[in-house]
Amino acid sequence: MADYLLEIGTEEIPAKFMTGALAQLKELAVNKLQKQRIKFDSIRTMGTPRRLALIVEGMADKEEDLRLEVRGPAKKAAFDSLGQPTKAALGFARSQGVSVEDLVVRDSENGEYVYALKETKGRPTAEVLAEIVPQLIKEINFPKPMRWGAHEMRFARPIRWLVSLLDEQIIPIEMVGLHADRITRGHRFLGEQQIVIEHPLTYEAQLKDNYVLVDQDVRKAECWRQIQAEADKIQGKLQEDEKLLEEVVFLLEWPTALVGSFSAEYLSLPEEVIITPMREHQRYFPVRNQEGNLLNRFITVRNGNSEYLDLVRAGNEKVLKARLADARFFWEEDLKTKLEDYLPRLEKIVFQESLGTVAQKTERVVNIVSRLAEKLQLDCTLTQKACRAAQLAKADLVTNMVGEFPELQGIMGRYYALESGEDQAVAQAILEHYQPRYAGDDLPASLEGALVSIADKMDTLVGCFAIGIEPTGSQDPYALRRQALGVCLIILEHQFELNLNELTEIALANYQGIVPSANLGQETVDKIRDFFQARIKNILTEKEHKYDVIDAVLAVENGDLLTTLKRAEVLSRMKDETEFKELLTIFTRAYNLSKKNSGGKIDPSYFEDDTEKLLYEALARTEEKLNPFLTQRNFTEVINELSTLTGYVNDFFTAVMVMCEDDKVRNNRLGLLRCLVNLTQKVGDLSKIV
Repeated sequence: MADYLLEIGTEEIPAKFMTGALAQLKELAVNKLQKQRIKFDSIRTMGTPRRLALIVEGMADKEEDLRLEVRGPAKKAAFDSLGQPTKAALGFARSQGVSVEDLVVRDSENGEYVYALKETKGRPTAEVLAEIVPQLIKEINFPKPMRWGAHEMRFARPIRWLVSLLDEQIIPIEMVGLHADRITRGHRFLGEQQIVIEHPLTYEAQLKDNYVLVDQDVRKAECWRQIQAEADKIQGKLQEDEKLLEEVVFLLEWPTALVGSFSAEYLSLPEEVIITPMREHQRYFPVRNQEGNLLNRFITVRNGNSEYLDLVRAGNEKVLKARLADARFFWEEDLKTKLEDYLPRLEKIVFQESLGTVAQKTERVVNIVSRLAEKLQLDCTLTQKACRAAQLAKADLVTNMVGEFPELQGIMGRYYALESGEDQAVAQAILEHYQPRYAGDDLPASLEGALVSIADKMDTLVGCFAIGIEPTGSQDPYALRRQALGVCLIILEHQFELNLNELTEIALANYQGIVPSANLGQETVDKIRDFFQARIKNILTEKEHKYDVIDAVLAVENGDLLTTLKRAEVLSRMKDETEFKELLTIFTRAYNLSKKNSGGKIDPSYFEDDTEKLLYEALARTEEKLNPFLTQRNFTEVINELSTLTGYVNDFFTAVMVMCEDDKVRNNRLGLLRCLVNLTQKVGDLSKIV
């Protein structure tokens, strides 16, 4: 057994690339080693801005031997009556690289066949690694790879050194003009620049001696420990920020946390105006007091030791002071103009080249909000506030503050609306209309905010689909998946009686005269419906409904989200109950017999048995009874009523032959079964239920 180390030394890789790169490195290594039949005990990846590392422990010394049996022609085709090999046998042996004398005859279910037995001896692990490691490195993908020098290879950043070590043996690898060795580099300023790695299992300790905590999990724990310790020194509180912490971890190799401060006069600014430049631009952690109020302190983590901390602190404070001074200037300048007075400037901002300006988008969103309020029968006052919020929702995009800090869109709109004397509900809706901004984000809490959010997202969604901009693979530049999911989640959160198909038609109607009419037809509507259906499927999956239940409810009309969700809940709860199983049994037989029948009008004059008449009357009664339950979305009672048909259908099947010779009688009986199937569609397509 042996241990292996691969280190790819680079120039500083962007922090946002690191998590994905390390995951890929591990997955690629596992796949390649398994493909080569090399067993190992464990595998892990580590990384800093200057290196990606892979350590495999307990590797087998060689590939496992491979034994294959390849079936060839039948014995009677491979050998003649005298037992001599035919051309078929000779050709098969040649194609498999064995002699005809080595072919063997085996019995199988279909008779006797000849087989070629092929044995491949496993190669030494060192030989295999030299072959697969360069492939592995080349196959790591990055969002924005680069080339350097005259090399054709692309990587996140230029590769500057390679370590490839199997126990004490260097595995020869040559790429981008580099030869793999056992020499790595420590911290850029604090460590040695020529560190000879003795063994893969001494790698971490040797780097630690040179001011590099190479394991990102160890580095993360140390970062957070130090950050919390610094906060405790000033009686401060920190809000956990996993995203920021992860980014900081991949910006450094040897963490040292320190506290900085800024002038208390800036605390008069809105919190977000202070925190955004701290967090988004400087990667600082804001600090609060025990009551939760923001302090004029911050914590940052340097990439180095504790020497010259005062100088480092002063430098960080100087940079933050300049940013906060800019923010205060933007705030004061923006307040000189009322929020609504920014609206004319939106006419010069392009929303999308083929979809017009932001001013035009605003007008469309106001129209959609008005239609939604009408459908939901909301009172006049609430409707007016929602429409006003929609009118002002994008105004802050042309303010100085949002121009400098785009992350504050909506947030600053709320502040500026309040400062301009707008209603509190209007201001809150401006903030909420961007929600949810990301997975797990808050949903709009107010009705006004929910309406504007739905309208804004629907306008973007249908506009993009109408001009052919659709998400493909990982490409979704307008975040259409997130916007569609947001629409669904808001409808469910507020229990809005809104149909997604109607929403689509309302939003598309606003593009008349902007997008060619041919692009606003049924084809686009169908694409958007299918796109929403994929989001609904995700929602139902997250609610832990089984795949067959999901398929069943999505196979029928599913634009009414509240109905679709209730169907899934009831089916999931009742599918294993005896009554439902009995209903499913008769449904399955009826469905299989009648699936080619369109369900024409049933003519009682063709009934030949009382069971036909009784089933016909029972179906009519049941259909009438279902209507109020369907209106109430009471699918439990719908299933209970459908279950009362079980006895009538069983009697029907016992008494008559459905597929009789008389066409009219046969079609009449199939029509009865089709009627039953159609009634069950009120719950879902039961043919999908396993």
